[in-house]
Parts: sequence; structure tokens; C-alpha cells
Amino acid sequence: MVQDECRVQLEVFEGPLDLLLYLIRKEEVDIYDIPIERITTQYMEYLGLMRMLDLNIAGEFIVMAATLMMIKSRMLLPEEDRPALEPEEEDPRWDLVRRLVEYKKFKEAAEHLLQREILQENVFPHGGEPTAPSVEPDPSLALENISLFDLLAAFNQALKRIQTEDLTEIFAEQFTVADKIEEILLRARGGRPLAFSSLFREAATRHEIVCTFLALLELVRLRQVTVRQEADFGDITIWSAERAPV
Repeated sequence: MVQDECRVQLEVFEGPLDLLLYLIRKEEVDIYDIPIERITTQYMEYLGLMRMLDLNIAGEFIVMAATLMMIKSRMLLPEEDRPALEPEEEDPRWDLVRRLVEYKKFKEAAEHLLQREILQENVFPHGGEPTAPSVEPDPSLALENISLFDLLAAFNQALKRIQTEDLTEIFAEQFTVADKIEEILLRARGGRPLAFSSLFREAATRHEIVCTFLALLELVRLRQVTVRQEADFGDITIWSAERAPV
């Protein structure tokens, strides 16, 4: 098993509310009228991908999965058979919607403060240093305008190309995560962006796809590559950390 060979200790950059907001934005649905069955199905699919890759899944993800399933089951009941709720909370989704809206407000406020901080770093008072000090790019910023969920979505698309395990899986050449790390580094050192999809274009088995994705996550964790996405849900590009544009 790939997981036995190399377990990638990668932080989950976001929590379950971030995943829900990502799915709502991706599906272009109204946050106040969440299609709970569709969102629950997709949430469970992402949770399955994280389990397959043996990522560290916080307990909050499991709790949210149970919450979604409970809401889904209540939505299937006729209104007269639903548990008694407060008048303003007759919709089983209401408590979740309220949490999402509140979380979204705090997240947007935090992002706004971060942008203000970045702008303020380039402001110098009159009489201060005549030139700004040279600041090297921070290699810790391995993800550029992209989330773990974007990577999982792209990984899922590559995985769906191989629907079933057949005899080619048994007799196929076996790859290791270490092999794929060397391959990605070699391809990224050319100084040009490497398309995420190109990593999986010639992959013939699920094993090879999983090894490749785990290798990419490990390189991101080690800050040897940066991953960027110019537009929401757009193409993902990979750069060598040494050659990535500032």
C-alpha cells in the first residue's frame, strides 16, 4: 500500500467550515439555501479522498460529516414529522447557515487585516530609511492563492480517469513516492510553470496517481515547490521554489 510506504505528515490548511464554503462557492449556490444533499455528497467525497491519502483529518471534519447527515435526514422527513424547533429555526439547515455566515465574516475580516498589514510593511515614515530593506521571498508561502481543497479537486479528476482496478494494476510497474519526488523536482527545475494535469497525463494506474499526488504534497510541505492558481477553480501550476516568480 502507498500509505504504508510513505505517510505524508501534512497539515490540513483549512477546517470543515472552509471546505463547506469552498463547495458552496464551487457549486455557485446560495449560502442561505444550501442544497444539502448535493453538498453532503461532495463533502463525503472529499473526506474519502483525505482518508485515502492518509492525511491527518481533524475530529471536526468527522463531526461536520455527522451534522450534515443529520440535517440531510431531517430534510427528508415531512415537516410535520420533524423534531420540534424554535419558530425561526424550522429549517434544519438554519444553524449551519448561521455558523457559515458568521465564520465567513470573520475570515473575510482577517484577510482584509492581513492585506492591510502587507501594505503597511511598505510604508516608511518621513525621515526614516531612504530605501526599503531588501526582503527575500518567504519560502514558507508554498501555496499561492490556492487551498488544499483545490488540490484535492484536481487529484480527484485525475483519479476518476481510472475507474476500476484491473489486471494492468497488478502487472504495472510499481512506483514509489520517492521516485515521483525526483521526477517532479526534475521537471520543475526548467524555470517554467509545470501544469498540475501534466503530472498525471501518462499515469496508468491508481497507484501511480496516488504516489504522484503524495509526492507533490510532500514537496509542498518541504517548501521545495510552490503551487499557484491564477483564477478560482482554474488551472493549477507548479513552480520550483528557487525559480518561482515573486
